[in-house]
Amino acid sequence: MASLRRALRAAAFRPLPWRLQLRPLSTPKGSTIEKGVPYQRTLKEDKDSVGSGPTRPLPNSADVVVIGGGSLGCQTLYHLAKLGLTNIVLLERDKLTSGTTWHTAGLLWQLRPSDMEVELLAHTRQVVSHDLEEETGVHTGWIQNGGLFIASNRQRLDEYKRLMSLGKAYGIESHVLTPAETKTLYPLMNVEDLYGTLYVPHDGLIDPAGTCTALTRAAAARGAQVIENCPVTGIQVRTDDFGVRRVAAVDTDYGSIQTPCVVNCAGVWSSSLGKMAGVKVPLVAMYHAYVVTERIEGIQNTPNVRDHDASVYLRLQGDALSLGGYESNPIFWEEVSANFAFGLFDLNWDVFAQHIEGAINRVPILEKTGIKSTVCGPESFTADHKPLMGEAPELRGFFLGCGFNSAGMMLGGGCGKELAHWIIHGRPEKDMYGYDIRRFHPSLTDNRLWIRERSHESYAKNYSVVFPYDEPLAGRNMRRDPLYEELLQQGCVFQERHGWERPGWFNPQGPAPILPYDYYGAYEHQPHEDYKYNKLLGDEYTFDFPPHHDVIEKECLSCRNAVAAFDMSYFGKFYLVGPEAKKAADWLFTADVHKQPGSTVYTCMLNHRGGTESDLTVSRLAVDSEASPLNPSFEGDGYYLAVGGAVAQHNWSHITTVLQDKKFNCQLIDCSEDIGMISIQGPKSRAVLQEVLETDLSNEAFPFSTNQLVKAAGHLVRAIRLTFVGEMGWELHIPRASCVPVYKAVMEAGAKHGIVNAGYRAIDSLSIEKGYRHWHEDLRSNDTPLEAGLAFTCKLKSTIAFLGREALEKQRASGLLRRLVCFTVDKKVPMFGLEAIWRNEKVVGHIRKADFGFALNKTIAYGYIQNPDGGPVSLEFVKSGDYALERMGVIYPAQAHVKSPFDPDNKRVKGIY
Repeated sequence: MASLRRALRAAAFRPLPWRLQLRPLSTPKGSTIEKGVPYQRTLKEDKDSVGSGPTRPLPNSADVVVIGGGSLGCQTLYHLAKLGLTNIVLLERDKLTSGTTWHTAGLLWQLRPSDMEVELLAHTRQVVSHDLEEETGVHTGWIQNGGLFIASNRQRLDEYKRLMSLGKAYGIESHVLTPAETKTLYPLMNVEDLYGTLYVPHDGLIDPAGTCTALTRAAAARGAQVIENCPVTGIQVRTDDFGVRRVAAVDTDYGSIQTPCVVNCAGVWSSSLGKMAGVKVPLVAMYHAYVVTERIEGIQNTPNVRDHDASVYLRLQGDALSLGGYESNPIFWEEVSANFAFGLFDLNWDVFAQHIEGAINRVPILEKTGIKSTVCGPESFTADHKPLMGEAPELRGFFLGCGFNSAGMMLGGGCGKELAHWIIHGRPEKDMYGYDIRRFHPSLTDNRLWIRERSHESYAKNYSVVFPYDEPLAGRNMRRDPLYEELLQQGCVFQERHGWERPGWFNPQGPAPILPYDYYGAYEHQPHEDYKYNKLLGDEYTFDFPPHHDVIEKECLSCRNAVAAFDMSYFGKFYLVGPEAKKAADWLFTADVHKQPGSTVYTCMLNHRGGTESDLTVSRLAVDSEASPLNPSFEGDGYYLAVGGAVAQHNWSHITTVLQDKKFNCQLIDCSEDIGMISIQGPKSRAVLQEVLETDLSNEAFPFSTNQLVKAAGHLVRAIRLTFVGEMGWELHIPRASCVPVYKAVMEAGAKHGIVNAGYRAIDSLSIEKGYRHWHEDLRSNDTPLEAGLAFTCKLKSTIAFLGREALEKQRASGLLRRLVCFTVDKKVPMFGLEAIWRNEKVVGHIRKADFGFALNKTIAYGYIQNPDGGPVSLEFVKSGDYALERMGVIYPAQAHVKSPFDPDNKRVKGIY
């Protein structure tokens, strides 16, 4: 019988654990450790009783075919059935759970640094702890033994306090405990090195076999079919009359099922299934392991433990523990076997050993405890450690529910419900952008190097503190705009947004280039020494004001008092042109954008429930006989769309889907790579640009919200008078080859006016100070413009129909049940979002977005509030409350505002100073 200490010593005599061993190593000499999961029952037990071939005849057709019988497949089938679909089928190539679900640890932690994930986890918990047993009489195996998060330093405890504050907005009980209180709760724990812990008493454990059995039984009772032993061999695709590829059928060796909808829940095998349909599924397969100890006296009824700083979790297993974690050198499963079922790998102790010391330190009795079994199986991981969900942009009717990064059991209920809504209604109920496959640009989804690097880093950093200003080191420099090298030499510290390098802030100490990924020294890579960019990131690993706070302040106040140049070239830039472009624009956009050529309109795009899918600017184009990158030739009408670069692919996919569904005769053209964008903002912007642009920039000749094709330093540009920072200013949309000379001309002209470079950290501060929205932060796909204070963007006074109009009219008539509110805090304290909102001593919501406003010299925060009595949230309700914001357990008095306190009359954007 091997003990943990013996395993650690045996590993120490092998090669360094940082070297990747593709050949699985044996267990320590003399070990009698078995491979096998610790559950009392798995569905593997029934495998031999099933003959070859499907467990039931295949139907000729189905409304939906779910492929994969793991957690996500079973949850999706169950929720589709609950929503009323009966002609649905789940196909499993072997037995239910046989891929990766059967060996999962099954932990459920309710608190995460994401409000959306907290909601998803709450639904999973409701399903497994209550709903399924009530519906089927089958106990799922749910065990509520609580969860305990370990903090070995102040920053980690601060992170947990943030989670506690967020939990109050959702009614999740949690407590920050002292080391002594932790010892009382968990007597076997070493607490000598602790700052504290976060205890969540209603966390627990999910049993995979029991849960999937109950899910499929409940689905079958509603008419769904589950067919095991039926591998899928192909996906039939048809092309409709408009050239759109759509799912037609699913092929197996035992026949085909005609269907318009397939759901890829194949886990590790999802990429192979995607290839059958011409769909890219960007994930990788890795070994993921835990070990199960022998009996430990006194461990019974203790909570599950996550010691993030030691990168280890301890899962209660009756009278024993399972322990595992996330390594810096995980093993990639290079050749995924198509026939792998209920299988496990030999545990590589050289890789796993890094968890043992931390586990022994936390629970010292483990040093002398024997190891009963090892569990090392495959799991799928993604570039940002988030699942892949939603309809694939390459194929209509092909949905993804995969890439769950070893969290498929705990996220399965919430994600299964959202995926079912997505399939039936076209969109999920919640804002699922962070999981939507459309968050990735096509240039990334088939870039194997990018996927591998980013997936490795996300895996290795899974237990790291989630700091507000962290950036990845992997997969960088994939998409660079024309000004990249110019700005790098001027000290630009870049941020990464889905492949693009965009300016974050400007370092006075000079360039900080991003180097090729070094895998943190794993796999025989030499780690970078004196890596300036990495050091700058590390300096900002704090929940206090970051050390570069004063640098951001200078950029912001230069914009407020003089002039600043912002490189926004990463923006998505599309042309919507053609005979029915006006019809499309009327339907797509909430505002009336069909104004005179030269007009520019800020507008939203909605879904059928009135939720906001995007906010963007739309410029009406004039027909020009000479086509150029800034004005393409077209028949009918033409519009130029500018959208945030981080969400450009989402916008592209949304518009494309609407055009296909409505069969509009027009084109959407992507010119994002061909056109750069510089925004010149501030009181002196007119004086600077008047020297560069060959046109009159007076208010009368060039009013706000208009655009002109003009010459800039001899180069043709589209100048648009807009602002995203609340100042007078112009955006210059410039052909790629002209970006550098135009930028240099602007900076030369601006030198005597004190022009500075500024980045998105400044934009974030300036825009929140002015009260402008950021899509996916304080404006999401489940927030309506009425709730978000953007009713002015909606043409509700007209008779023009637009997508989502009926939902808005219904909401306006019934009253708003929640409303976005601006808060300011007099005390200089940093806030980043997720803080609880108190009104009259009751929690009424949480903060979505927060930053420091340097002109106001206050912290500014935005969040949606609800009436705790369930009634409407009127403006009077907002104004009459006594408010406070809770940050890390400390409550700070706050003032509520129905509009931004900075320049509330919009004088500055009009050039009135």
